[in-house]
Amino acid sequence: MQVRIYIPTKSSTQSGHGSGNWLLEFVEKPGNKFKETLMGRTSSNDMSNEVKIKFPTLEKAIEFAKKKNYDFEVIEPKKPKLIKKTYASNFN
Repeated sequence: MQVRIYIPTKSSTQSGHGSGNWLLEFVEKPGNKFKETLMGRTSSNDMSNEVKIKFPTLEKAIEFAKKKNYDFEVIEPKKPKLIKKTYASNFN
C-alpha cells in the first residue's frame, strides 16, 4: 500500500505557521471510484484514502510506515523566502 508523509500547509485564514504535525495519508488507487446506478453519485470501494494519521515527528511517521510495510513517499516542506523590507526602502 502506498502512503504519503508530509506537513500540511496552513489554511489561508491562519496567521501562524500551521500545526507542525506530520500527516500520513494513503494514496488513492486509480479505478476504485464508480458511479452508482440508482442515484448517480460517485462512490468508492476503498475507503483507505479517507484515513489520515497525525504524527509529532517525521521519524515516528516513517517508523509507523515501515512497521506496517507500507511504501512511503516523504514530501519535505518548502521553506518560505523571507525578504527583508524596511519602511525607508520605499523612498530610495
